[in-house]
Amino acid sequence: MCSGPSIHSQFSVNMPRLSKKSHRYFERALISARRCQQRCSMGGSHRRGVRILLLGDAGVGKTSLILSLVSEEFPEQVPPRAEEITIPPDVTPEKVPTHIVDYSEREQNVEQLRAEINRSDVICIVYSVEDEDTLDRVTGHWLPLIRSTLGQQHQTPVILVGNKVDLVDYSTMEIVLQTMMEYPEIETCVECSARTLKNISEMFYYAQKAVLHPTAPLYILEERDLTEKCKKALIRIFKICDTDNDNLLNDQELNAFQRRCFNAPLNPQALEELKTVVRRNVSDGVHSDSLTLRGFLFLHRLFIQRGRHETTWTVLRRFGYNDNLQLTKDYLFPPLRVPPGCSTELNHAGYSFLSNLFEKYDRDSDGALSPQELIDLFSTCPIMPWGPDVLNSVHTNEKGWITLQGYLAQWTLWTLLDVQRTLEYFAYLGYSGTGDDNQLSAITVTREKRIDLQKKQTMRNVYQCHVIGPRDSGKTTFCQGLLGRSLEEVQEIPEEKLSRHTISTLQVYGQEKYLVLHDIDVHNITDALMPNEVQCDVACLVYDVSNPKAFEYVARIYLKYFSESSIPVLFVANKSDMSPVRQDYILQPTAFCHKHKLPPPHIFSSASQPKKDIYTKLATMAAYPRFQAAWMLFYRSSTLRRLVHMLLLRPDPSYVARHLKQLGVVVGEHSTWLKVGLGVAAIAAFALLLARALRSGER
Repeated sequence: MCSGPSIHSQFSVNMPRLSKKSHRYFERALISARRCQQRCSMGGSHRRGVRILLLGDAGVGKTSLILSLVSEEFPEQVPPRAEEITIPPDVTPEKVPTHIVDYSEREQNVEQLRAEINRSDVICIVYSVEDEDTLDRVTGHWLPLIRSTLGQQHQTPVILVGNKVDLVDYSTMEIVLQTMMEYPEIETCVECSARTLKNISEMFYYAQKAVLHPTAPLYILEERDLTEKCKKALIRIFKICDTDNDNLLNDQELNAFQRRCFNAPLNPQALEELKTVVRRNVSDGVHSDSLTLRGFLFLHRLFIQRGRHETTWTVLRRFGYNDNLQLTKDYLFPPLRVPPGCSTELNHAGYSFLSNLFEKYDRDSDGALSPQELIDLFSTCPIMPWGPDVLNSVHTNEKGWITLQGYLAQWTLWTLLDVQRTLEYFAYLGYSGTGDDNQLSAITVTREKRIDLQKKQTMRNVYQCHVIGPRDSGKTTFCQGLLGRSLEEVQEIPEEKLSRHTISTLQVYGQEKYLVLHDIDVHNITDALMPNEVQCDVACLVYDVSNPKAFEYVARIYLKYFSESSIPVLFVANKSDMSPVRQDYILQPTAFCHKHKLPPPHIFSSASQPKKDIYTKLATMAAYPRFQAAWMLFYRSSTLRRLVHMLLLRPDPSYVARHLKQLGVVVGEHSTWLKVGLGVAAIAAFALLLARALRSGER
């Protein structure tokens, strides 16, 4: 399988003078470039195949050219028309199959011919160099026929092919060059011989090249320079490959670039020769024995000027560009199926890529990205995707700059809520897995939620908690408390810069997990919640203890949306620093939780530095949605330690049940709990395991 050429193989260090014949070919190439500039609206490079149609008068050798290409020898007996030939995709670096189609005036009518013209990607008009009439018919019949079929301004390239050069000692190139000037759709011309096999491969190569490697998007002939779109694309590629962010490509980075694009490294001698060529032509093309951006752009300009623009196209397409120098949809959004009930998370490959990117742009190594460093990090993207609200969704340092912890958390949040956006920006930033892996190798799709519920635990690493409650219940300060911010600090944040989401890491039984808090408003009791506002891993219903109407809101929310669901629920009695009042509801909060077999309301206040225990409790409830005993870990008080000691010394069921009920782990009558079949031996065993967990947690 062809892996593509190396950068070094595309030019020679010694530049020989052009012969007269080479000058003619170079002149044709320049005219071809002008034509190509008028056809830059071609489709993307990810085409299903290249379809080449051969037209021409009878007897010019169309069929012989096809058969000579396939068999590598001249056929003594030639059929009226060759069957369609398919060249397998592994012949070209782009892995695109090529279909070669013959035409016979004896076997096909005009309607069939027009249909084939419409299906073709490139058309080769064949004439005989020994028969002037066939050359005249190129302009007198075939080119007008193509225009009448495709339109006067059609975009299908045409190749003029002069066959049977073995029969003459002259060239028709001078005449053909004039024809190229008159017909802009003519891409190039070539003379060949089906009998001697001269230039047959070149003929089909030019036809493929006209479709797969257009010149116009890359190069401005009159200015002898790269187009602005080409420069912009190559600058992005340079930045991606500059892994140490020193604005240079050293030998290691050049080799990594070479392997990524051409599947082969450059040997030391080739590297030195490459830099020598740059030094000779660009004064600041090499600095500190490394390639500068100007040197990098010069190399690609040199490739194109020498007719090797397929090298630049190989590089551009490896980094996702199509023929219009736009990143393709397939490159930005590789297909990812997320079944219902599953979620998306970053895996080790994704976090490793992001950590390396952070380190690359953290120039002062202070563990945070300044506003300018953050702009530089996203400089390979079309827009800056993170606004001021991001800084209030994650951890920042004392200057308000995003830390590594906050940076990884924000990407985790993106991946959970909008994985397509993560895939898109990973592509912009140049993510590359091992081999031909795309961004999907950085994403893990979790198992279905129903399986987690069956197993009473989840293997997910990111949990979504919906914080629901009426206005002024303190939800915003509660969510910001996850980031360690007090009420006073939150009040200093402008409302338009606040985010509905906050995210941070927590320890759940010794494992690091992400907890996402989503602030959801309930304006009126009668307001309906949308399904996406209900579905979560754990629900946190917040009410203001100083407002007698507050609990009714969340109680009704629980009864309407969560009472018969499998989603764990925790009531939070917020603003506990204020004087609590009796709630205007048929049941007081504690009695309501007792009746519905819920943990008692968790007392909370943001007036001072928020404590992490409530957030860890929510994360644990999400991790073990149907295993309330696991939530005991959050009562790491002297009461719990005394209980563990009591369990080991006095495993009496009624005594144990009474104490577990006080902790909120068990609700209802003693006999109800005991009916689950948990015997004295199981209680003692659980206590032993819990004691070990407490000791390991203290370490």
